Amino acid sequence: MNRYSAFVTIIESGSFTKAAEQLGYTQSAISQIIRSLEQELSTKLLLRSRKGIALTADGEQLLPYIKNLHHSYCELMEKRKEMQGLQSGIIRIGTFTSISCHWLPKLMKDFKTQYPAVKFELHQGEYTSIAQWVKEGSVDFGFVNPDAVSGLTTISLRQDEMLAILPNNHQLASHEKVSLEELSYEPFILLNEGERSEPLELFKQHNLHPNIQYRVIDDYTIMSMIENELGISILPKLVLNRTDYNIITKEISPPVVRTIGIAFKNKTTLPIASRYFIDFLVQEFVK
Repeated sequence: MNRYSAFVTIIESGSFTKAAEQLGYTQSAISQIIRSLEQELSTKLLLRSRKGIALTADGEQLLPYIKNLHHSYCELMEKRKEMQGLQSGIIRIGTFTSISCHWLPKLMKDFKTQYPAVKFELHQGEYTSIAQWVKEGSVDFGFVNPDAVSGLTTISLRQDEMLAILPNNHQLASHEKVSLEELSYEPFILLNEGERSEPLELFKQHNLHPNIQYRVIDDYTIMSMIENELGISILPKLVLNRTDYNIITKEISPPVVRTIGIAFKNKTTLPIASRYFIDFLVQEFVK
C-alpha cells in the first residue's frame, strides 16, 4: 500500500520532495516507489519537469482508482484501531466558513472532553467540492445543504436564515425589510457555494435576475467588499454573528433560508471516531 499512499501524497503535495518529507522517505526512495507502481500498472503515471509534476493521460484516468485504494487502506487501519478501542482516531470533515468559525470549535472542544485523544482534520470548501470529497473518501463526512447533494446519505441539522447585506449609507438602509425585487437591481456579490445557491434559487422562483458583478468564495471578503461599497449581497445569519464590518443587515421579503446538514456515504464503514462524532452532532441539533 506504500506505493498508492506515496502516489496520492505526491499529487496532493505537488512534489516528490514534499511527499518524501511528509512520509519520512528519501527523495530517491519515493522515486523508486513510483517507478515500481508504474511497472506494476505497465504505464507512465507522472511527468517531472522544472515546473513541477504533471499527470500523464493514463495517470489522470487511474488517479481516482488509486485514491480509492489509498482511502480504503486508511479505513482498514482505522478499523484496526477501532478493534483496539476508541483510544485515538482522526475525524476528517469537509466544511465551509460559517460552520468552521461558529459551530465546530465549540463542538470539537466538547467532544474532546469525552475523547481527548481524537484529532480533527478540516477541509474547507463549498457544497459541491465537499460532496465530491465525501464520495471519493478524502473526508469522512461533510457539512452541506442536503438539497445540494445527491448519491449520499444526509441528515438535516438546522435552518439558518439568510440576510441582505448593504453598505452603511445605502438607499435601502432605512427600510425595515428589503424585497428580492429591490435587491435584484443592485450590483450583487454572489457567495460561490458550488452548483447550488440558495439566493439564486429564490431569485429564479420569483422570475428575477440579480445583477451579479462578482463571484466570491469567502464570506468575509464579501463583507469587506460591501463595506467598500462595491455592491450588496445575501449571506447566512450564522456567519454574521461576530463581525465588526461597517455594514447593515436587513431581513428579506420573502425570507431566504438554507438548511444545514451533514452528508456521508455509508455510516457503518466510517472510522469509529467519525461515527461517534456524527451521533454527537445529531444529539446536539436534532431534538
